Amino acid sequence: MKYKGKLSQREARFGYLFISPWLIGFLMFVAIPIIASLYLSFTNYELFKSGTSWIGLKNYSELLFQDRLFWISLYNTIYYTALSVPLGIGIALILALLLNRKLYGITAYRTIFYLPSVTSGVAVSLLWVWLFNPNYGLINVMLEKFGIQGPGWISDPKWSKPALILMSLWGIGGTMVILLAGLQGVPEQLYEAAELDGANWWQKFIHVTFPMISPVMFFNLIMGVIGAFQYFTQAYIMTGGGPVDSTLFYVLYLFRQGFLLLRMGYASAMAWILFIVILILTILQFKFASRWVYYETEER
Repeated sequence: MKYKGKLSQREARFGYLFISPWLIGFLMFVAIPIIASLYLSFTNYELFKSGTSWIGLKNYSELLFQDRLFWISLYNTIYYTALSVPLGIGIALILALLLNRKLYGITAYRTIFYLPSVTSGVAVSLLWVWLFNPNYGLINVMLEKFGIQGPGWISDPKWSKPALILMSLWGIGGTMVILLAGLQGVPEQLYEAAELDGANWWQKFIHVTFPMISPVMFFNLIMGVIGAFQYFTQAYIMTGGGPVDSTLFYVLYLFRQGFLLLRMGYASAMAWILFIVILILTILQFKFASRWVYYETEER
């Protein structure tokens, strides 16, 4: 018994030793920065300046009631999220359905559609800057061949957000692969039973395919909303928030406050507001998920 006790203690020590790099990394790069940012959000801390003091809710009050750009950036982010996430999931689902076939060379097509999602965001942004150029960009050149005068895209305040939403569809390969995995997990017996009942392709999709892949759809919706609210790289590289703040997204404005104006306390308050917004939206999505998400283990 003593030997077993010593052995278990030794195993426990080795276990803690093996996970210690992760624990140290988590504390240094996650837990402590989170606690520090919460504290800084209640201060007037500015980088490279001394004299930090506690100001309570002043940062939050200024954001909510005095900062016009805060509401513009929040509106731009909600606009982008509301359009890009449903469009991305919808088109990814269509591609997944088309690629869920047993055809010669289908693996190559799946790879081709997936590759853009693993391309560097900076490289893709620079590519699309050229594509969106109103004078010699490929998109407007192609539109001119059909007698259509192309818009200014990212140089036009009316078209800048739609342009970035269009660009976001370039990277739906990851969503497509996840949906494809979900489609391949649907039992063939369900389709055979539906065919015996006289169901057409649309009825099979509505009553068999969609319910079975709804958990996968829900996962993509959650991750898509979280990712869209943190949209930054493309707007920073391509527009810098312009023209006329039409692409000033929330995280881009947070970056501007924290790393350009060096108002770290103010930026920390923005970060916590973003966390609260994403948390509320995620809770709401989980609350309404029971109305359309089907799990095989649930009893109806």
